[in-house]
Amino acid sequence: MEQQEYAVGATRVAAGRPDGRTGGAGRGTADAVLAVREAEREVERSVERGAEGEVEREAERDCEAEPVGTVAGSGADDPQTSAEGLSPDPGLLRLAHWFAAATPGTADDLCTASFGLYPARHLGAAAAPADPAVSWWHGPTAHAAVPRAREARTDGGLRRARRDAAALPVVRSGAKQGGPGRHRRPERTRALPDAPRDVQDRSGEGLPDAERRIAARLLLAHPLVTASGPHADGFPLIRRHRDWLTERFDTLLGYRLVIGPWHARLFKAGLGPGAARRLEHPATGAPFTPAGYARLALALALLVDAPEQLPYGRLVQAMRAAAPDLAAEGTPTGTAALDTSPETSLDAALDAALDASLDMALAALADWQVLGELPADPGDTAFVLTVDRELARAVPAGPPALADDAADLIRRAAEAEPGTAVRRLLAETPAVLATDLPEDQREWLREHRLSGPAALAEFLGLEAELRAEGVALLDPAAELTDLALPGAGTLAQAALLLVERLVEEVRPLPGEDTGGDVAIPDALIDGVLGDIADDHDLPARYLADRTALRRDALDLLHRLGLITLTPRATWLLRPPAARYAPAPDLRPTPGTGRHSRPTTPTPPPPREGPHT
Repeated sequence: MEQQEYAVGATRVAAGRPDGRTGGAGRGTADAVLAVREAEREVERSVERGAEGEVEREAERDCEAEPVGTVAGSGADDPQTSAEGLSPDPGLLRLAHWFAAATPGTADDLCTASFGLYPARHLGAAAAPADPAVSWWHGPTAHAAVPRAREARTDGGLRRARRDAAALPVVRSGAKQGGPGRHRRPERTRALPDAPRDVQDRSGEGLPDAERRIAARLLLAHPLVTASGPHADGFPLIRRHRDWLTERFDTLLGYRLVIGPWHARLFKAGLGPGAARRLEHPATGAPFTPAGYARLALALALLVDAPEQLPYGRLVQAMRAAAPDLAAEGTPTGTAALDTSPETSLDAALDAALDASLDMALAALADWQVLGELPADPGDTAFVLTVDRELARAVPAGPPALADDAADLIRRAAEAEPGTAVRRLLAETPAVLATDLPEDQREWLREHRLSGPAALAEFLGLEAELRAEGVALLDPAAELTDLALPGAGTLAQAALLLVERLVEEVRPLPGEDTGGDVAIPDALIDGVLGDIADDHDLPARYLADRTALRRDALDLLHRLGLITLTPRATWLLRPPAARYAPAPDLRPTPGTGRHSRPTTPTPPPPREGPHT
């Protein structure tokens, strides 16, 4: 089966673009979108006429695909004897080998480009109105003072360490109530976050607009929504406003939206090299390795045409048969971390690493509902997996067969005309700085500085903050984002305290030419984190390991675009970070501060004269 057949889901409509770009998202696909709509409506009518008959016919096709003498899902076939009936899709098999040979950063880019299942990411706190010509470094801020009143420590965040009996605990540096900041997914418990605020219009006049905004935000946060998944409450809204959503996503962002009877899939484009969103284990939050990505693509290559009931052992055997060399290609980037103690052989350590990467891959597929329940014991090869082939075919965002290699796929997936490219960055990333854009995109942003962000802000219910360096679309509710800042939890609060202090220490003076970013001395980072550890209660793991605190706090700020790392491993502070620090005092007390100058010139020597 061609990759293009399943790139659009169950309707099997080709999603290639006339301009040759891939990714399943973009303009020039109007005919394909219309064909998708008509095909889906036909599917719905057939479901209404007789869903039971369709289920029976599907079961018959599954049985016909099974080897002679086996019954799908019965467990009668020995999963260790044969992998007949499971043949991998060539395009996804090729993608799996690209993942296995990639470095960690390139693998993240490749995942973003090939699947496009990443969530949007936006900074929190309301926008601070100011002249667009004002710099973030010197303009108004969204800084919230740390409360000094006694407050119960209910959210697991920081509190002021008690230096004496009279000291009061301090919690939540401007954060809102919620779960842990790093892996917080508020949509799981608040499927319709805007409904209480926007839909309670007694006249009913604003109801359609509010529903459309809720549906658009849900799709941007979760590009794959199912009728039975954790966001099922929002699925009826998506179906109700399918035509409007399809048109707006295509016009503003060049994204293709496919809505079937049981799922909705927003096919996002790639973000280009170095701008990836790494995939994480749904339960542990551990980042995917290249080997994990490779096994994800390999499993998907087999599941797009697998029977609905599939023994776990048979899937594992089919993966080994389809790519026996995949493990060897995937090991160079991970062997350094393997446990090769005298008690553990290299083969055993390698097997453990491969088992971990397979666990990550299957956990992601289960999170996307491609697979049902997973076996509690990975050694239970007789456990029968439930496979949703429709969702399996909806996961790939575009045909990798059109790309020459991984780098070509990453480049193709991010291609777009300047306006679409900038709007995608505004909708998906915390802030867009003009210095990061190529000349054509920078020129578009300059010409559409007001209208471009305003259209997206209206569409998604965000607030635009315009500054001299660029634009940020903000989400004060901290719901249209996978990472929250300000946020609840120790790490988010420590990172907020860190960025506040860094801005106060290295903020440039007005007129000082910094090129936008400012270098951060390593000693300053260590010193500020030391102060945070001394002044606040931290979890035992951070008290015992300051290196872990530094690594995690900098990683969070880096993923939020507030700091960046140079090729020489030097951290730079970015202008949007200043919105979380106190407003600058541009007229400091004379003679103080790191940039102070003498306020009174040295008096000149007395003039010589006859009476000297």
